[in-house]
Amino acid sequence: MERRTFVLVDGENIDATLGGSVLGRRPHPEERPRWERVTAHVEAAWGQPVTGLFFLNASSGTIPTSFVQALLAMDYRPVPLSGGVDEKVVDIGIQRTLAALLEREDADVVLASHDADFAAGMRALLDGERPEQLERRVGLIGFREFTSTHLADLVDDGLELFDLEYDVRAFNAELPRVRIISLDDFDPTYFLR
Repeated sequence: MERRTFVLVDGENIDATLGGSVLGRRPHPEERPRWERVTAHVEAAWGQPVTGLFFLNASSGTIPTSFVQALLAMDYRPVPLSGGVDEKVVDIGIQRTLAALLEREDADVVLASHDADFAAGMRALLDGERPEQLERRVGLIGFREFTSTHLADLVDDGLELFDLEYDVRAFNAELPRVRIISLDDFDPTYFLR
């Protein structure tokens, strides 16, 4: 069976972090991630086919048709979930998918989220029993400065981090982010423009 990477997108979390923490307002269209760049980046970085799963909360009984059509055009598999008002349907769906992927020997995993609720599932993927030649790659995409410490702590165990803006280059506009810059990456000309 051909090895592949599954990219699981927690769109609610990415959108809430972008609007609430990065921009402080609802994003304009040019400030939204270009999701096709996410799967293209992961495919190029890890050198194998990618399947994108985009989790949506459809508990209202409606599906955002134009957005779903756009996802399908980008080769994502939309996962519209519904549940009770007290259920975090997207989180539950992603947690169940992480558990199912743990059983697959042919799957690497990248999660697009900042949410600490996924730390246990990601740790299980990193710690899973498997033959050495089948070492699983596990990654996380998001804004580094807003990533849960529970997820960021998994870097020492092999979790690979990809910044949605700086590594993936998923945006058409520069975002107004303030982040820690290592001296190796510091370019003073950026601040002198």
